[in-house]
Amino acid sequence: MSSPSQPPLASLSLTHVHYNPTDPLSHLSAYLALAPQALCVAYATLLWSTREAEIFLLFTGQLACEVLNFVLKRWIKEARPKQMHGRGYGMPSSHAQFAAFFAVSLALFLLLRQRVAGAASTRGRVGRMLLALLVLLGAAGVAGSRVYLNYHTPKQVLVGWSAGAAFAGVWFLVTAGIRGSGVLGWALDTPLARVLRVRDLVVTEDLADAGWEKWCRRRRLEIGQEKKVG
Repeated sequence: MSSPSQPPLASLSLTHVHYNPTDPLSHLSAYLALAPQALCVAYATLLWSTREAEIFLLFTGQLACEVLNFVLKRWIKEARPKQMHGRGYGMPSSHAQFAAFFAVSLALFLLLRQRVAGAASTRGRVGRMLLALLVLLGAAGVAGSRVYLNYHTPKQVLVGWSAGAAFAGVWFLVTAGIRGSGVLGWALDTPLARVLRVRDLVVTEDLADAGWEKWCRRRRLEIGQEKKVG
């Protein structure tokens, strides 16, 4: 307990979400509201573990989308709902915009950019379409949770989702230009990129399959050596 001379304790609002504990849907919405934080952790993990240029480009676009949301909120200056539990301006919803940018960007990557062996088969196309649909539905769930928890109005969420989706389309074209103009190839040959071991494989290679094949080859060699020793 703090003494009267000490200032009152504050709450870290980064992951602080108000919800109705007796309502299962409200509880689920509270977890969905943490999606942006979870995605940032995923970005950091993938950037460190894969060093893929496409992940760098996607994360850069995600940050730019957040800057756009910051500017739009302070330009429009629309308040949150009267029964709201959040602070600051509400138009457009940053959660909806964040989730929409990620979902649409990933869908565009899966359906239009990535070219791996087997992707052209019917099974490959269906799998990629289902994954894209699942991610888009997840983003819609994040957006809906903001209305259900009274952090935003439906209009604020719709505008946020539309802004995120539109910016994802624009960023997809920007990165296509970066790739097509040779800028990305030049950047990958710079000393900094080589020190960081940045590569551009995920567009043409399934990293999971490539890693599995490498493991299988290594395991066969180990088993062969064990048989020779035995």
